Amino acid sequence: MGDPRKPRKKWIGPKHPWIKERLAVELEIMGRYGLRNKRELWLAQTMARKFRHEARSLLALPDAVRVEEEKSLLTRLTNLGLIDENTKLDDVLGLTAEHVLERRLQTIVYRKGLAKTVQQARQFIVHGHIAINGRRVTSPGYLVNREEEKLIDYASGSPIIAQLKEEVEE
Repeated sequence: MGDPRKPRKKWIGPKHPWIKERLAVELEIMGRYGLRNKRELWLAQTMARKFRHEARSLLALPDAVRVEEEKSLLTRLTNLGLIDENTKLDDVLGLTAEHVLERRLQTIVYRKGLAKTVQQARQFIVHGHIAINGRRVTSPGYLVNREEEKLIDYASGSPIIAQLKEEVEE
């Protein structure tokens, strides 16, 4: 069973850690999305890899069995916002880590204009200034559903709201 204090890791790192081109690409992605370490990037890569693997295994099934499971996977990915509503199973094979990173709370807070930089967005989230539907979320890596995306705002009682009101009055 395993010790509950030592959960299994949810990511798989690169097989060869010192490839110069891959290191440069990882560093650029980390800067663009404001990631704390490469583990966050590897987690997104692992999630995208699992979705692609699931799509490949569904494509290998006979049509009679595949229909329901295909619909389930496409619905799940659509709700997460990783694909559009009218995409096919073949399009899931094109998912990358950047698709997953675009759905992180940190990225969405920055894209909505609640923070000036992705680093500031991360700080706002960790310090409890951001809420989804009135509930504080302190994890920058939280994957935001399409329905929740509209409900992201500053938390009630956050001092940032008072600062924004002062700036507007000036």
